[in-house]
Amino acid sequence: MRAEVLTLILIAGAFNWGFRYLPTRLDLTKLPQDGAVARFLASTGPAAIATLFVAAVLPIIQTAIPLPALVGAGAVLATYAATRSVVGATLAGSAAYGAMFALMMP
Repeated sequence: MRAEVLTLILIAGAFNWGFRYLPTRLDLTKLPQDGAVARFLASTGPAAIATLFVAAVLPIIQTAIPLPALVGAGAVLATYAATRSVVGATLAGSAAYGAMFALMMP
């Protein structure tokens, strides 16, 4: 393995560990609610979710027929808009994706 790749893996792993571990160990109660650190920490969760979503969906939508992915994403959006439940939206999206995928299999 090339040294540059190994270095990049170690840096990414260290930052990943830091983002997950350090906020649980630091006393963040004294930070101002509207400060830069609070805004940064509040934005890391949605940014991570968006990154994982794009990484998971991109290979699917590059196929010839991305219909299961579109139906699943539509079910997530519709369920969340109707109920404001992240759990319900996730379950509905998973069920819609699985059902559409099963219907399309020969």
